[in-house]
Amino acid sequence: MKLNHWMAVAVAGLALALPSAGSAQTWPTRPLRWVVPYAAGGGADALARLIAPGLARELGQPVVIENKPGAASSIAASEVARSAADGYTFLSADPGTLVYNPALFKKLSYDPARDFAPVSLLGRLPTILVVGPASSAKDAKDLIQQVKAANGKMSYASAGTGSPHAMAMELVKRSAGLNMIHVPYRGGALSLQDVVAGQVPMTMTDYAGGGAMIRSGAVRALAVANATRIPQLPDVPTFGELGYPDVLAEAYGAIVVPARTPPDVIARLQAALSSVVNSPEVRQKLIEIGYEPVGGTPAQLTAMLNNDIPRWHKLIKELNISLD
Repeated sequence: MKLNHWMAVAVAGLALALPSAGSAQTWPTRPLRWVVPYAAGGGADALARLIAPGLARELGQPVVIENKPGAASSIAASEVARSAADGYTFLSADPGTLVYNPALFKKLSYDPARDFAPVSLLGRLPTILVVGPASSAKDAKDLIQQVKAANGKMSYASAGTGSPHAMAMELVKRSAGLNMIHVPYRGGALSLQDVVAGQVPMTMTDYAGGGAMIRSGAVRALAVANATRIPQLPDVPTFGELGYPDVLAEAYGAIVVPARTPPDVIARLQAALSSVVNSPEVRQKLIEIGYEPVGGTPAQLTAMLNNDIPRWHKLIKELNISLD
């Protein structure tokens, strides 16, 4: 995917949609469908369910959330890509959907740049290395030494192959020189449950999906893949502090719609989302569950994707990771 491909597609989509200008004056007139490509209980699901009620009030129509997990988010992405470009169906998209999958799959059932128009980056959240109660690791450095001593026999769970959590661990593995067994699950909640149960010793999570278990002591947070410590875990060091400054990996929640959706509909949807995300009540709740609220514009989302694509595609190619 070319560095400016997202911007080029966005401009082309606007041109194609110009004849329908003014459609947002009547849109929406029926319920909206918000498709989440992960199981209920994870960070993406929590974000959607927090924002959906306010979005329904802003737009004057019900917002129905549908969880469609599987195939590294491509099942949901493909379905939304084939949906009518009328603004009534939109997708919760994360780095897996928009950045990793085109490099992970030789044959992908959708093309992010061709099939989607960007709407908004809702919020960011860094990934966190956690271990279960059975782990004897005192801290992250101790865990890394244990993994090296296990010589490829220690495993880690993830929210699914190609998920931001799995890719974050790939970054940790490369930076620390680790050899581990990947155990993918259908969502972050399921992977965390098995870490708590001692079936798998560790996982990468985020505070939205794993915060409750961290607070209760069901899992222990050892390191954060962020440039700075996060306010929810002020005593947990960053990987940079541990000597791995390139371990920077975040999950995020973004909204995209089918390509050729009228630009005025996109503008109204973005404005409504931004209003909800930046309302004092929702903003505070987002921070509490681990998100950095954004509510950005299509151009801001495009710029972020153009920055992320070359960095992650380079890593995937170097590690020869493939999902087909």
